[in-house]
Amino acid sequence: MAKIVSFQTLKYSALLFTLLLVNCKASRSAIVDEYIFVQKDTLQTTKWQVVWEDHFNEQQIDTTKWTKIPPNKADWGNYMSDNANCYGFSDGKLHLKGIVNPDTIADSRPFLTGGIYSKGKFAFQYGKIEIRAKLENAKGAWPAIWLLAEQKKYGKYPRNGEIDIMEHLNFDEMVYQTVHSYYTLELKQKDNPLYYKTAKVNSEEFNTYGLEWYPDKLVFTVNGKETHTYPKLEGVDPTQWPFDQPFYILIDQQLGGSWVGDVKSEDLPVHMIIDWVKIYQ
Repeated sequence: MAKIVSFQTLKYSALLFTLLLVNCKASRSAIVDEYIFVQKDTLQTTKWQVVWEDHFNEQQIDTTKWTKIPPNKADWGNYMSDNANCYGFSDGKLHLKGIVNPDTIADSRPFLTGGIYSKGKFAFQYGKIEIRAKLENAKGAWPAIWLLAEQKKYGKYPRNGEIDIMEHLNFDEMVYQTVHSYYTLELKQKDNPLYYKTAKVNSEEFNTYGLEWYPDKLVFTVNGKETHTYPKLEGVDPTQWPFDQPFYILIDQQLGGSWVGDVKSEDLPVHMIIDWVKIYQ
Protein backbone atom coordinates (compact mmCIF):
# COMPACT_ATOMS: atom_id res chain seq x y z
CA MET A 1 0.00 0.00 0.00
CA ALA A 2 1.32 3.43 -0.88
CA LYS A 3 2.02 5.66 2.09
CA ILE A 4 -0.23 8.70 2.22
CA VAL A 5 1.58 11.91 3.14
CA SER A 6 -0.47 14.89 4.26
CA PHE A 7 -0.16 18.34 2.69
CA GLN A 8 0.92 19.76 6.06
CA THR A 9 3.77 17.23 6.29
CA LEU A 10 4.95 18.10 2.79
CA LYS A 11 4.71 21.81 3.55
CA TYR A 12 6.73 21.42 6.76
CA SER A 13 9.38 19.29 5.02
CA ALA A 14 9.76 21.84 2.25
CA LEU A 15 10.13 24.66 4.79
CA LEU A 16 12.72 22.71 6.78
CA PHE A 17 14.70 21.96 3.60
CA THR A 18 14.63 25.63 2.62
CA LEU A 19 15.88 26.75 6.02
CA LEU A 20 18.69 24.20 5.97
CA LEU A 21 19.66 25.25 2.45
CA VAL A 22 19.73 28.93 3.37
CA ASN A 23 21.78 28.26 6.49
CA CYS A 24 24.29 26.15 4.59
CA LYS A 25 24.66 28.69 1.78
CA ALA A 26 24.70 31.80 3.93
CA SER A 27 26.33 30.85 7.24
CA ARG A 28 26.37 34.54 8.01
CA SER A 29 25.84 34.49 11.75
CA ALA A 30 25.87 32.33 14.84
CA ILE A 31 22.91 32.31 17.22
CA VAL A 32 23.95 32.55 20.88
CA ASP A 33 21.60 31.66 23.76
CA GLU A 34 18.83 31.14 21.16
CA TYR A 35 18.18 34.87 20.58
CA ILE A 36 21.47 36.73 19.96
CA PHE A 37 22.53 36.91 16.29
CA VAL A 38 26.28 37.44 15.97
CA GLN A 39 27.47 38.04 12.42
CA LYS A 40 30.94 37.00 11.32
CA ASP A 41 33.23 39.99 11.85
CA THR A 42 35.02 39.25 8.57
CA LEU A 43 31.88 39.72 6.50
CA GLN A 44 31.77 43.01 4.59
CA THR A 45 28.81 42.89 2.24
CA THR A 46 25.87 44.72 0.81
CA LYS A 47 24.06 41.47 0.01
CA TRP A 48 21.95 41.59 3.13
CA GLN A 49 19.47 38.91 4.18
CA VAL A 50 16.65 39.50 6.67
CA VAL A 51 17.22 37.47 9.85
CA TRP A 52 14.55 39.03 12.09
CA GLU A 53 11.58 41.33 11.47
CA ASP A 54 8.20 42.54 12.67
CA HIS A 55 5.48 44.14 10.53
CA PHE A 56 2.98 44.64 13.39
CA ASN A 57 0.13 43.05 11.48
CA GLU A 58 -1.52 41.64 14.61
CA GLN A 59 -3.65 43.78 16.91
CA GLN A 60 -1.23 43.23 19.77
CA ILE A 61 2.48 43.36 20.55
CA ASP A 62 4.34 40.14 19.81
CA THR A 63 5.64 39.32 23.29
CA THR A 64 8.10 36.78 21.90
CA LYS A 65 9.92 39.75 20.36
CA TRP A 66 9.11 42.78 22.48
CA THR A 67 8.49 43.97 26.03
CA LYS A 68 6.82 47.24 26.98
CA ILE A 69 9.49 49.52 28.42
CA PRO A 70 8.96 50.10 32.17
CA PRO A 71 9.49 53.48 33.85
CA ASN A 72 13.04 54.21 34.91
CA LYS A 73 15.15 56.95 36.45
CA ALA A 74 16.81 58.04 33.22
CA ASP A 75 15.78 61.40 31.78
CA TRP A 76 13.99 59.70 28.88
CA GLY A 77 12.17 57.14 31.01
CA ASN A 78 10.16 59.30 33.41
CA TYR A 79 6.80 58.57 31.81
CA MET A 80 7.27 55.09 30.32
CA SER A 81 4.22 52.94 30.98
CA ASP A 82 2.47 49.68 30.10
CA ASN A 83 -0.89 51.49 30.15
CA ALA A 84 -3.00 50.24 27.24
CA ASN A 85 -3.83 53.84 26.26
CA CYS A 86 -0.19 54.30 25.21
CA TYR A 87 -0.35 51.56 22.57
CA GLY A 88 -2.51 51.10 19.51
CA PHE A 89 -2.71 49.33 16.14
CA SER A 90 -4.10 50.57 12.85
CA ASP A 91 -3.62 49.39 9.24
CA GLY A 92 -0.77 47.08 10.21
CA LYS A 93 1.10 49.75 12.12
CA LEU A 94 2.04 50.13 15.78
CA HIS A 95 1.22 53.44 17.47
CA LEU A 96 3.38 54.39 20.46
CA LYS A 97 1.70 57.31 22.19
CA GLY A 98 2.53 60.15 24.51
CA ILE A 99 -0.62 61.09 26.42
CA VAL A 100 -1.96 63.11 29.31
CA ASN A 101 -2.40 60.65 32.17
CA PRO A 102 -6.15 59.86 32.41
CA ASP A 103 -5.91 58.57 36.00
CA THR A 104 -3.48 60.38 38.27
CA ILE A 105 -4.93 58.62 41.30
CA ALA A 106 -3.70 55.24 40.12
CA ASP A 107 -0.48 56.80 38.78
CA SER A 108 0.48 60.31 39.89
CA ARG A 109 2.62 61.12 36.85
CA PRO A 110 1.12 63.86 34.63
CA PHE A 111 2.00 62.08 31.37
CA LEU A 112 2.38 58.52 30.12
CA THR A 113 4.38 57.21 27.16
CA GLY A 114 4.61 53.97 25.20
CA GLY A 115 7.74 52.16 24.17
CA ILE A 116 9.00 48.67 23.36
CA TYR A 117 12.36 46.96 23.55
CA SER A 118 13.78 43.59 22.52
CA LYS A 119 15.94 43.15 25.63
CA GLY A 120 16.30 39.47 26.51
CA LYS A 121 14.38 38.43 23.39
CA PHE A 122 16.46 39.61 20.44
CA ALA A 123 19.91 41.16 20.14
CA PHE A 124 22.45 41.33 17.34
CA GLN A 125 26.09 42.15 16.69
CA TYR A 126 26.94 43.66 13.29
CA GLY A 127 24.56 43.80 10.36
CA LYS A 128 21.92 46.29 9.31
CA ILE A 129 18.76 47.57 10.96
CA GLU A 130 15.96 49.56 9.30
CA ILE A 131 12.78 50.95 10.86
CA ARG A 132 10.06 52.66 8.83
CA ALA A 133 8.31 55.22 11.01
CA LYS A 134 6.29 58.40 11.05
CA LEU A 135 6.86 61.00 13.78
CA GLU A 136 4.18 63.36 15.00
CA ASN A 137 5.07 66.77 16.43
CA ALA A 138 4.38 68.19 19.87
CA LYS A 139 6.10 70.47 22.37
CA GLY A 140 8.12 68.12 24.55
CA ALA A 141 7.89 65.14 22.17
CA TRP A 142 11.07 63.08 21.96
CA PRO A 143 10.60 59.89 19.89
CA ALA A 144 13.67 57.68 19.57
CA ILE A 145 14.98 54.54 17.89
CA TRP A 146 18.17 53.30 19.51
CA LEU A 147 20.38 50.41 20.65
CA LEU A 148 21.89 49.42 24.02
CA ALA A 149 24.25 46.62 25.00
CA GLU A 150 22.58 43.33 25.87
CA GLN A 151 25.35 41.79 28.00
CA LYS A 152 27.24 44.82 29.36
CA LYS A 153 30.67 43.56 28.36
CA TYR A 154 32.52 46.60 29.74
CA GLY A 155 30.60 47.37 32.93
CA LYS A 156 28.09 50.08 33.76
CA TYR A 157 26.73 52.77 31.44
CA PRO A 158 28.20 54.54 29.52
CA ARG A 159 31.08 52.07 29.11
CA ASN A 160 29.08 49.82 26.78
CA GLY A 161 28.00 52.63 24.53
CA GLU A 162 24.70 53.71 23.02
CA ILE A 163 23.72 54.02 19.36
CA ASP A 164 20.93 56.49 18.63
CA ILE A 165 19.63 55.70 15.15
CA MET A 166 17.03 58.46 15.34
CA GLU A 167 15.95 61.11 17.85
CA HIS A 168 13.47 63.86 17.06
CA LEU A 169 12.66 66.93 19.15
CA ASN A 170 9.47 68.97 19.30
CA PHE A 171 8.63 70.35 15.80
CA ASP A 172 12.10 69.97 14.25
CA GLU A 173 12.51 69.30 10.54
CA MET A 174 15.55 67.13 11.29
CA VAL A 175 16.57 64.11 13.33
CA TYR A 176 19.70 63.44 15.36
CA GLN A 177 21.89 60.38 14.80
CA THR A 178 24.36 59.96 17.64
CA VAL A 179 26.95 57.74 19.29
CA HIS A 180 27.45 57.84 23.07
CA SER A 181 30.15 56.11 25.10
CA TYR A 182 32.55 56.66 27.99
CA TYR A 183 34.83 58.16 25.34
CA THR A 184 32.29 60.83 24.32
CA LEU A 185 30.54 61.44 27.64
CA GLU A 186 33.32 61.14 30.23
CA LEU A 187 36.46 61.82 28.22
CA LYS A 188 34.58 64.50 26.21
CA GLN A 189 35.98 63.25 22.91
CA LYS A 190 33.13 64.44 20.71
CA ASP A 191 35.04 65.59 17.63
CA ASN A 192 37.58 62.79 17.17
CA PRO A 193 35.58 61.40 15.46
CA LEU A 194 32.45 63.56 15.27
CA TYR A 195 29.93 61.79 17.50
CA TYR A 196 26.69 63.01 15.88
CA LYS A 197 25.07 64.59 12.85
CA THR A 198 21.58 65.76 11.93
CA ALA A 199 19.59 64.78 8.86
CA LYS A 200 16.65 66.65 7.33
CA VAL A 201 13.32 64.82 7.25
CA ASN A 202 9.70 65.54 6.48
CA SER A 203 8.11 64.49 9.74
CA GLU A 204 4.66 64.42 8.13
CA GLU A 205 5.73 61.41 6.05
CA PHE A 206 7.02 57.92 6.76
CA ASN A 207 10.81 57.70 6.67
CA THR A 208 13.14 54.73 6.96
CA TYR A 209 15.81 55.15 9.63
CA GLY A 210 18.76 52.79 9.42
CA LEU A 211 22.18 51.72 10.62
CA GLU A 212 24.80 49.54 8.97
CA TRP A 213 27.03 48.19 11.71
CA TYR A 214 30.47 46.83 10.81
CA PRO A 215 33.41 45.79 13.00
CA ASP A 216 35.16 49.05 12.14
CA LYS A 217 32.40 51.63 11.59
CA LEU A 218 28.78 52.63 12.15
CA VAL A 219 27.00 53.98 9.06
CA PHE A 220 23.75 55.84 9.73
CA THR A 221 21.14 56.23 6.99
CA VAL A 222 17.80 57.91 6.27
CA ASN A 223 15.71 56.49 3.44
CA GLY A 224 18.66 54.40 2.32
CA LYS A 225 21.07 57.33 1.99
CA GLU A 226 24.19 57.59 4.15
CA THR A 227 23.94 60.51 6.57
CA HIS A 228 26.73 59.94 9.11
CA THR A 229 29.64 57.54 9.64
CA TYR A 230 31.32 56.92 12.99
CA PRO A 231 34.59 54.98 12.47
CA LYS A 232 36.63 52.90 14.89
CA LEU A 233 39.94 54.69 15.45
CA GLU A 234 43.39 53.34 16.15
CA GLY A 235 45.67 54.98 18.70
CA VAL A 236 42.92 56.47 20.89
CA ASP A 237 41.46 55.42 24.23
CA PRO A 238 39.89 51.95 23.80
CA THR A 239 36.58 53.18 25.26
CA GLN A 240 36.02 54.84 21.87
CA TRP A 241 34.75 51.52 20.47
CA PRO A 242 32.57 49.40 22.80
CA PHE A 243 30.58 48.31 19.73
CA ASP A 244 32.00 44.77 19.55
CA GLN A 245 29.16 43.11 21.46
CA PRO A 246 25.43 42.38 20.96
CA PHE A 247 22.91 45.22 21.28
CA TYR A 248 19.12 45.18 21.65
CA ILE A 249 16.53 47.53 20.11
CA LEU A 250 14.51 50.28 21.81
CA ILE A 251 11.68 52.19 20.11
CA ASP A 252 9.83 54.74 22.24
CA GLN A 253 7.71 57.89 22.18
CA GLN A 254 9.35 59.82 24.98
CA LEU A 255 8.07 63.05 26.54
CA GLY A 256 9.92 65.81 28.35
CA GLY A 257 13.45 66.00 29.70
CA SER A 258 16.41 68.31 30.04
CA TRP A 259 17.19 68.17 26.31
CA VAL A 260 13.74 68.36 24.72
CA GLY A 261 12.23 70.69 27.33
CA ASP A 262 8.80 70.91 28.93
CA VAL A 263 5.70 69.17 27.61
CA LYS A 264 2.69 71.14 26.36
CA SER A 265 -0.43 69.21 27.35
CA GLU A 266 -2.51 70.85 24.63
CA ASP A 267 -0.34 69.17 21.96
CA LEU A 268 -1.13 65.68 23.21
CA PRO A 269 -1.71 62.93 22.34
CA VAL A 270 1.28 62.53 20.06
CA HIS A 271 2.01 59.32 18.17
CA MET A 272 5.13 57.59 16.91
CA ILE A 273 3.85 55.24 14.18
CA ILE A 274 5.95 52.17 13.35
CA ASP A 275 5.33 50.37 10.06
CA TRP A 276 8.03 47.71 10.33
CA VAL A 277 11.40 46.73 11.78
CA LYS A 278 13.93 44.63 9.86
CA ILE A 279 17.33 43.24 10.85
CA TYR A 280 19.70 42.04 8.13
CA GLN A 281 22.98 40.14 8.25
